[in-house]
Amino acid sequence: MSGNYSVRCEPGLVIPLWRPDTNLHLIDIIFRGLVYFILMLYLFIGVSIISDRFMAAIEVITSKEKELVVRRHGREPQIVVVRVWNETVANLTLMALGSSAPEILLSIIEIWAKNFQAGELGPGTIVGSAAYNLFVIISLCVFVIPNGETRKIKHLRVFFVTATWSIFAYVWLYVILAVSSPGVLEIWEGILTFSFFPATVLTAYVADRRLLIYKYLHKGYRMNKRGVIVQAEAADSEMGVELEIKPQQDGLHGMVDRLADVDSPEAREFEQTRRDYINTLKELRKKYPTLPLEQLEVMAHEEVLGKGPKSRAFYRVQATRKMVGAGNLSRKISERAQSDLSEVKAELQKAEAESIDIEHVNAMRVFFEPGHYTVMENVGTFEVGVSRAGGDLNRPCTVDYYTEDGSAEAGSDYVSAKGTLTFEPGETMKTIQLSVIDDELFEEDEHFYVRLSNVSQPAMLVSPSLATVMILDDDHSGIFGFPERDVELVESVGQHPLRVVRYSGARGRVIIPYRTEEGTAKPGKQYVHTEGTLTFEDNQTEKVINLEIIEEDSYEKDALFYVELGEPLLQGGMAAAAEMKQPEERTEEEKMALLGRPRLGEVFRAQIRIKESKEFKNTVDKLVQRANASIILGTSSWKEQFTEALTVSGGDDGDTEGQPSSPSAMDYLMHSLTIFWKVLFAFVPPTGE
Repeated sequence: MSGNYSVRCEPGLVIPLWRPDTNLHLIDIIFRGLVYFILMLYLFIGVSIISDRFMAAIEVITSKEKELVVRRHGREPQIVVVRVWNETVANLTLMALGSSAPEILLSIIEIWAKNFQAGELGPGTIVGSAAYNLFVIISLCVFVIPNGETRKIKHLRVFFVTATWSIFAYVWLYVILAVSSPGVLEIWEGILTFSFFPATVLTAYVADRRLLIYKYLHKGYRMNKRGVIVQAEAADSEMGVELEIKPQQDGLHGMVDRLADVDSPEAREFEQTRRDYINTLKELRKKYPTLPLEQLEVMAHEEVLGKGPKSRAFYRVQATRKMVGAGNLSRKISERAQSDLSEVKAELQKAEAESIDIEHVNAMRVFFEPGHYTVMENVGTFEVGVSRAGGDLNRPCTVDYYTEDGSAEAGSDYVSAKGTLTFEPGETMKTIQLSVIDDELFEEDEHFYVRLSNVSQPAMLVSPSLATVMILDDDHSGIFGFPERDVELVESVGQHPLRVVRYSGARGRVIIPYRTEEGTAKPGKQYVHTEGTLTFEDNQTEKVINLEIIEEDSYEKDALFYVELGEPLLQGGMAAAAEMKQPEERTEEEKMALLGRPRLGEVFRAQIRIKESKEFKNTVDKLVQRANASIILGTSSWKEQFTEALTVSGGDDGDTEGQPSSPSAMDYLMHSLTIFWKVLFAFVPPTGE
């Protein structure tokens, strides 16, 4: 109390009133306030943890998928997997409920404690949270965009609808609380207010799906860069909807025959994923040319998943997990990339193409297995597999196949193939022999297709009935670099051979200069300065630079110097001759040869660290993969939940080499403070997968 003003404390629903509550000294008031504040924070953490359990369950519900059969003119049906829940409806209903769970819980607790009388906390948290989301979050999203970059609202129509309803909500609250019945909420007001919620969801869904009035809006037509006719609503810059045009009706002949198979949203998404995967694989191969193809495929899948959109549940749960020392949720992508890739490939390649019609449920299905192939240009001949499943496998079956040009052209990049496969009774697998043409010119990575057609009755073609073959070129003069960016040596090593490798091609004779540069280590004191040139002969892929380390008998040492490679020089060959000509005088073959000139790789500058001879553990420690609990939104078992509750994980993304970071002191502290809530809420039934 202060002067004539006093505040009467009342017992809480969870925390009782600390008596006596009158005639207290200032130090008692401060101490009790601090205790209540700490208890409030502790309860808040508990509410946030259980709310994230709720969010995880909602994420599992809204992530449910179903199979759709996409039928196209002149093509066999294609099965694609789509989400059951509409994204807009999920965000406005279950996602909004889950993200507002803490505010709703606080409001329920207060209403219960006050005998269903409105208090000061509940309405304030809900209205304040809504205002924060509308004004502060949107302003921050605009403010944090880096200079020179732009961001676009994915569903502009939905944004306008929800923004209009959000502003109307504040006006309506003012009307019913201050104008219609000041200080009292009447029954009709509550019913009408609640009815605005389904109206909001319905109008947003109509805007998202372009229903009702959107069908009568003017549509303009254009041709995209792939020669596909698309339509777009006026004043709407979002992705158009591709037209289904029948050749016999429109008479567009060859152009219509080349229409892409993506004449529905589900098929477009499937084909876009295929293109993203191929493009990402190409980029990763250029960046990491020494890695095996299997590892590049895992990395490509991981990158595609990482770039995909994430729900509010992902970011909210991740923030809470970092706060309570439960680890970084984003690392689940890298930890499960291998298994996820297998599942995605299984979905694309698996022969579960039952038609909606009852007579097709048990039909024989013919398809490629797998649907993606990656080969080197010098592979010569390789095989593509075709499988059949379902139905009566004791009946013979035939299917035609033929190749189609992509960026690779028949006759110059591969040998065109066409024929018929015959499955004998009981036979489930056949192969197609294909040949790749190896030339002496550097070319960009290319691809072509193999298509199945005219399958004999009663069998049917299912996805993937189109196989993609990527041809990786091997006619490059080479990319030069060090196998390791950081090299650690003990001072007693004397001489050390530093390897320089040549990868992604080894055509021609190449000279590459090198020299050492001082850092904290000084030449003549910790190491011997050296410079010179290395000569790589044709098809030679490795040379060494001999480094000499000077031993000082130091008790502790941590000194650095660097070895840097210069620009490689190609001697002889078409590329060397083309460099002497003016750009306008070069032929197409010479221009392509210049693309295959030798160049430096990512690691053309190596850092050499000189350590005392007693330390050898640093590199080994980086290679040790820390065991950690499975980090996913949903949980599949009680064991997994209790393992997560009792495990401390680092909250950072990890080091530059992708290794998980060790838990910090704060991670251990927050885990110790919140372990009660973690173990308690581990008894909540798992969400399942």
